[in-house]
Amino acid sequence: MTTTFFLIRHAAHDNVGSYLAGRMDGVCLGDAGKAQAAQLGGRMAREPIVAILCSPRERTRETALPIALACGVGDIAICAELDEIDFGDWSGKTFDELNGDASWRAWNDQRQEARTPSGETMQDVQQRIVSLMATVRERHQNQCVALVSHADVIKVAVCTVLGLPAGDCFRFDIDPASITTIVSGDWGAKLIRLNEVA
Repeated sequence: MTTTFFLIRHAAHDNVGSYLAGRMDGVCLGDAGKAQAAQLGGRMAREPIVAILCSPRERTRETALPIALACGVGDIAICAELDEIDFGDWSGKTFDELNGDASWRAWNDQRQEARTPSGETMQDVQQRIVSLMATVRERHQNQCVALVSHADVIKVAVCTVLGLPAGDCFRFDIDPASITTIVSGDWGAKLIRLNEVA
């Protein structure tokens, strides 16, 4: 009995890469991101998706909707476990601003132990995504499920499957509107495809 997970990073918002959006409200897809989401819908229509779960953020919901329409999935389940890392006071700051902050540098240098201003660690993120995937696997055996989330959440899931420390998440990329495929069963899990761009 296996479950195939398509871990999908949200499509691009207009300022992706220029500031840390985190859990800020009102960060929506721009025109390029909407085009990416439509393309994702076309790509995912080739898969027998039975359920779509997504982070509460606007950009993930806007990414999930074209996928749901293309795959004929009626409801998108909003899951806090798929939410972006809670970056607290760092949210909304530019990366130039953050690079001058010693605690931000510590977070990036010591992801295993460091905490964000809200107190969340990569281990916290790992626990929530791994726990959700285990629950979904019980519910959707021998089925395909799409999880629409954020780069670091997907990265820590991949690190778990590969047996890598969470701090090794910088060793690979998860691009906007990309698909990472993991198959999970009683025997464990394996990475099928990493960072596929539709």
